Amino acid sequence: MKNTRLTQLNTHRDAWVEINLDSVENNIREFRKNIPADMKILGILKADAYGHGAQMLAPVMLASGMDMLGVASIDEGLDLRKEKISCDILVVGAAPVWAFEVAAENDISLSIFSDKHLDSCKQAYERTGIKPKVHIKLDTGMNRIGLEPDYAVEFIKKVQNSDFVDLKGIFSHLANAEDVEKTKKQFDCWNSIVNAVDTDGLLLHILNTAGSMTYNDKDVKSNMVRIGISIYGLYPDLAPKTLFYPKLKQVIGLKGRITNLHTMKKGSGISYGYSYIADKDTLVATIPIGYADGVPRILSNKIYGEVNGKKVKQIGNITMDQMMFDVTGTDVKEGDIITLLNDKDLTVDDWAKIAGTINYELPCRLKVRLPRVYVRG
Repeated sequence: MKNTRLTQLNTHRDAWVEINLDSVENNIREFRKNIPADMKILGILKADAYGHGAQMLAPVMLASGMDMLGVASIDEGLDLRKEKISCDILVVGAAPVWAFEVAAENDISLSIFSDKHLDSCKQAYERTGIKPKVHIKLDTGMNRIGLEPDYAVEFIKKVQNSDFVDLKGIFSHLANAEDVEKTKKQFDCWNSIVNAVDTDGLLLHILNTAGSMTYNDKDVKSNMVRIGISIYGLYPDLAPKTLFYPKLKQVIGLKGRITNLHTMKKGSGISYGYSYIADKDTLVATIPIGYADGVPRILSNKIYGEVNGKKVKQIGNITMDQMMFDVTGTDVKEGDIITLLNDKDLTVDDWAKIAGTINYELPCRLKVRLPRVYVRG
């Protein structure tokens, strides 16, 4: 039996995203069994869990073996707190200093990497009486945000000697986990810093999803890994040789009901610009999903759906709210479901390859107007 749960009020549509919670559990178990038992795992839930729905997935992730959660902003952390998620939450990105007080009051850990951040922690403590929880972010080669290596040891010691802040960890981020030589340079930078300070009781994390599959604590000093994209059943770029290769299941699906059926005569064009001309009399099915729902228009005429067990080709330019399929030769009727994405032969990776992008991007897009349906089984 399939159990479903709708989590948005505006669900009066014949199109939806389907999230399989069993697949989430499977993917986390795959990592948990391959990571040392004493290594903690931080699950990344930023961008509404990569478009999958953070508030629904957070308790599933924690029940499946995650030790804490990572978000991109304080607001994302607050959304989880409103849902009574009580675990440790870390804002892995840069947060505005004027919001440090809110983070402290809601037990949300901050990433800090400047004297300005440290001063703002002091101000938040003076106003609230609560020591902000922080992780120090090091820039070991990503060149995005983080503490410059030359000042890192001095800054870490300054934070450790401050009585107005609660230091929980030190972390960095890999820019090229798939490249062993480039990653080694980051590891060397990281190790030189953390070995020069007292890290007793601190969480040390530099290994991301790809890093956790390729390297271990013999390569770099760490006691926690951060898992992001593979929670959702998708693989990151990997080095030629990995420590383990988890058996992942894609979590996200995309479905729409046929709202119209009609026959298009041979030689007729379809949709804007007539990018597709029928070479035969063609039975056309329309579903209410378009680029405003997050399906890239560049996929037009290049993807397939599945209806009643048969693959059908998408034809014509994808429009803002609708797209069409050639369902000639199928026994379909209005109301039948066309599946655009599944975990078997209609995958996010297929779309990413066609669109010339990464698999991370596409699930994040599918969240503008589409309701989420959560299933098991």
